[in-house]
Amino acid sequence: MKISQRLKQINTMIGSRYDHIWDCCCDHGLLGAALLTRKAAHNIHFVDVVPSLMLEVEQKLQRFYPKTTIDSNHSQWHVHCLDVAKLPLADKAQCQLIIIAGVGGELTIELVQQIIANHPEHTLEFILCPVHHIYKVRMAMQQLGLGLVDEHLMQENKRFYEILHLSTASQVPLSPVGSRMWDLSRELDRVYLQQSLKHYQRIEQGLSKSQLSTKQQAEQQTEKNFINTVIADYQALHASI
Repeated sequence: MKISQRLKQINTMIGSRYDHIWDCCCDHGLLGAALLTRKAAHNIHFVDVVPSLMLEVEQKLQRFYPKTTIDSNHSQWHVHCLDVAKLPLADKAQCQLIIIAGVGGELTIELVQQIIANHPEHTLEFILCPVHHIYKVRMAMQQLGLGLVDEHLMQENKRFYEILHLSTASQVPLSPVGSRMWDLSRELDRVYLQQSLKHYQRIEQGLSKSQLSTKQQAEQQTEKNFINTVIADYQALHASI
């Protein structure tokens, strides 16, 4: 089964030390299958809310990883057709990693918020790779008390991705614009930084030109203040080139 460069990168960021790995919004289950192959956890969970997808995933798992051949030295797989926010997490003493990749930033924030709220006693790790709104995701994760384990910047099919490995136990601050992922000697990083900065500058220019009512102006000012903060953070990075 062919796996994308993005999923390969996520795979390389996962050490083999977990009791449970939850591959959420797993689509066709390619990442989870790669984790099964290398026995990255005692239990690999495939989670999506779409019944037809999960039926397809289970059929493939039964074909390529039949449970009748699995012994104690292999990973066990489990298929869950449910809302990711309602994950039936295992005992809090066990080491668990939750992967949420390929969905929007706002949904990513909502899912992580609900998972943590439902399991406040658990020490949890997350690997997140939202398709947009990464600054807002980072800010929300800060507010939830998540710290940095690792992060990576990559490009696939002309699209940039930030991959965040976070933990409720980490004391390493999470930067809203990234820290460890940057190598500004690389052209890739410089292009992404310029692209991000120009994106928010265009938003700021659009907000400045719009004609709004008094109430809308107040709401717009809040948004402008946020955008200006984002621009200042990226400009600070840009100044270090």
